[in-house]
Amino acid sequence: MNRREFNLMLAAALGSSTFAGQAFGQETGGSLTAIIQPEPPILNLGLNQQTPTGVVGGKLYEGLLSYAKDLTPQPLLADSWDISEDGLTYTFKLVQNAKWHDGQPFTSADVIFSCKSLLPETHPRARAVFDRCESIEAPDEFTVVFKLKKPFPAFIMAFETASAPMVPRHLLEGKDYRKEGAEQPPIGTGPFRLKEWVRGSHIHLTAVDDYYRPDQPKLKEIYYRIIPDAASRAVSLEQGETQLAQWQDIEPFDVERLSALSHLEMTTDGYEYFSPMVWIELNCRRPPMDDKRFRQALMHLIDREFVRDRILFGLANAATGPISSSMRYYNSDVKTYEHSVEKAVALLDEMGLKPGAGGVRATLKFTMVPAGEVWTRIAEYVRQAFGAAGINVELQSNDLAGWVASVSNGDFDISGNQLYQNGDPALGVARTYVSSNIRKGVMFSNTAGYSNPKVDELFEAAAVELDEEKRQAYYTEVQQLLVEEMPVLWLCEQKYPTIYDNRLKDLVTSSTGVNANFGTTHFAS
Repeated sequence: MNRREFNLMLAAALGSSTFAGQAFGQETGGSLTAIIQPEPPILNLGLNQQTPTGVVGGKLYEGLLSYAKDLTPQPLLADSWDISEDGLTYTFKLVQNAKWHDGQPFTSADVIFSCKSLLPETHPRARAVFDRCESIEAPDEFTVVFKLKKPFPAFIMAFETASAPMVPRHLLEGKDYRKEGAEQPPIGTGPFRLKEWVRGSHIHLTAVDDYYRPDQPKLKEIYYRIIPDAASRAVSLEQGETQLAQWQDIEPFDVERLSALSHLEMTTDGYEYFSPMVWIELNCRRPPMDDKRFRQALMHLIDREFVRDRILFGLANAATGPISSSMRYYNSDVKTYEHSVEKAVALLDEMGLKPGAGGVRATLKFTMVPAGEVWTRIAEYVRQAFGAAGINVELQSNDLAGWVASVSNGDFDISGNQLYQNGDPALGVARTYVSSNIRKGVMFSNTAGYSNPKVDELFEAAAVELDEEKRQAYYTEVQQLLVEEMPVLWLCEQKYPTIYDNRLKDLVTSSTGVNANFGTTHFAS
C-alpha cells in the first residue's frame, strides 16, 4: 500500500468522526477545529512555555503587549507605554475594563505579582528579564512602572504572552506555584476560556462573553484536536475534519500537496518573533567536543543545503551563525564552513584523533528529539554525515521527558535542538552562550555548557547599549567569535507552515501568529 492509498483509507475512517455530537468539519462560521500536537502538559502558561502550551494558552492568557510582523510593539493588556530618555524607566498604562475569567478585575496588582513573584520563580526567560529591574511599582490600579538597574533596550520586547503572561494574583498568591498552580484550572484574561479538556482527545475553548475588547472574540469556540499520528493529521486537513495546522503539525513532505488543495492555504508568516533556529547541540564539557577543532570538523561534515532541501523540503534558510537572518543585528560577515570531508579529516588529524579499529575515530551518542519524523531524519543524516570522517554516531530514542532531563542536566554527547530568538538577541540568543546561564536542570538555557568570557562580555555590552551602531558592532563581533568557536552546529532557520481553511480570516495578524489570542479571527460568511 502506498502513502496515497493509506491516506485515502484513513480519510474514510476519519470521515465519520465526531465528538459530543459535533462534527469536526462543520460549516458553521463561529467554530474552529485546530490540530494540537503534542498534547500540552498543562495549560497554565506562567508555569510551562512549551510550544503546545503557548498555542492553546495564548487564547486563555495575555501579556501586556503584542508585536506586529515587523516586531513593532502593539497594545494588549497595556493601552499605552512610555520609555524614559535614559532607557531606565518603562511606564505602562493598563486597560481598565479587563477581567479574569472568574469575573475578578485585572489590575496593576496582578502585573506586580506576575513580574515580581511568580514568573521569576517559574519562567527562566522572564526571570532573566525582570532580574534587571531595580523596582516594579504600581502608583495606581492601572499604572505599572518598571525601573531598570541599567539600560536594557530589549526590555520592551519582553511582554508578549508566552514571554510574560499575566497571571491572577487572587488565585495564586501564597500558593506553591508549581504544584497548586498546575492543579488549578487556567484562569486568564484572554478572549477564550477552558470549557473541557479530555486527555488524549481534545481541548475545548469557548468565547468569553464580556471580553474587554468590543466585538471580540469573533469565534464562538475552538476545539484543539489531539492527533498523534502525522498521516492522520494530514488527512484531517485534507478532508476538512480540521481547519488549522501550525508549527510541526504537518511533516514537510506533505506541505506542498496540502497547500495545493483548493480549500486550503499556507503561510510561513507569523513566526517572526520566534525566528526559530535549528541546530545540533554539542556537550562542550565532554571530550572531544571540548576542542573547537572537533566542533569545526563536525560543521564541515554537514551539508546544510541538503538538510534544507531534502529534510525540510525548502521550509528553511541555511543558517550562517547564532542570529537568524530575519532578526535585527544579523551579520553575514562570518567564517564559512563548506561541506568538506577532507577539511574535517584534516582538523581531526591535527587533533591527533586518528582512526582506530574499523576506521572509527570517536563514538558519540545522539540523544534524539522525540518530536516527529523531521528530527528522526536529521539524526539519521547526522549519523551518516559524521560517519564519512570516522565519527561513529549511536542513536538513542527516548520520550520527551527523557530528552529534556538528559539535555538539561548535561547528560548527553550530542542532540538536536531548536530555540526561539524572541524578537531580540538579548532575549533569545544570548541565553544559549553566556556562562551565567549554565543552569543544571533548566531546559533552553546554556545546556551545551559553553563558556567564553569574551562572549559573555560582548553579549552584556550589547544588552545595555542604547546606541544602535555600537550595539550592532557588539553583536557583529560576537557572531564572528561564536562562528569561529562553533559551540553548537547551526543548521537552519526554520520556516514553519501554517495551513488553514481558506474561509478563515484574520488568522495571522502578528509576529506570534497562531500563538496570539485569535480575538479577531473569524470565518468568512
